Amino acid sequence: MTYIAAAAGGYLVVLGIVFAMQRTLLYPAGKAVPDAAVAASAGIRTVTTRTADGLKLTHWYRPPADDSAPVLAVFHGNAGHVGDRVPKLAELIRAGFGVLLAGYRGYGGNPGPPSEEAPRADARLLLDWLAGQGIPPERTVLYGESLGTGIAVKMATERPAAAVILEAPYTSVAEVAQAHYWYLPARWMVLDRWDSLSRIAAIGAPLLIVHGLRDRTIPPRYGRHLFAAAAEPKQLLLVDDGAHSDLYDFPEVARQVIDFARAHAASPN
Repeated sequence: MTYIAAAAGGYLVVLGIVFAMQRTLLYPAGKAVPDAAVAASAGIRTVTTRTADGLKLTHWYRPPADDSAPVLAVFHGNAGHVGDRVPKLAELIRAGFGVLLAGYRGYGGNPGPPSEEAPRADARLLLDWLAGQGIPPERTVLYGESLGTGIAVKMATERPAAAVILEAPYTSVAEVAQAHYWYLPARWMVLDRWDSLSRIAAIGAPLLIVHGLRDRTIPPRYGRHLFAAAAEPKQLLLVDDGAHSDLYDFPEVARQVIDFARAHAASPN
């Protein structure tokens, strides 16, 4: 009985630690700040938005090459910052696409703590800013990467967009957490659930899901499940040797993203 009690006590300690640290684990923001030289070399400028609660958030924007090119509103994953995503999007920039990289609270030198709800409110402001630059919904492509797919899905259920692209998406963070922490009741412990599965069918825009078949962070079964629940028109690109963060190492990914965006995002003129 002593051993059982000790094991149970140890399990409860682990449970408490994981519960208390879950937002640190989910949002490993770090203190790194994007390199302005990277932005300048890619023709990117810094833009700012002020949130409803008074925070000044910094984002990166590269205007499109002309008035007919698509503009991607990019919501990145849970690690790093906007500057880390420029190299992977280089082919899209060379294709003339505009790119708006959303900066999150607590990331890349931005103030405020990361969470689930605040980035959604901040994304609404950022999309309003983009519309103010003369970019209509018919040319706006919502692009989510990993954790950011939850933001892209939510925005796509609220606002018109030309298309939606999800890179390594999940059904919900709660489901992925349960898979990783199988020895805990993780599904019930998660505070920020990021439930995309319950929303995906409400997206009316054309959808492209890209997932690596060797992804161990968010295994491809989650992308397949999300795809099955989504409405048409939709496309699924599975990358045989792709993992979680290397999909743009495979040329077919950039090619298909470019073709998909061009096919669905066009000038209203």
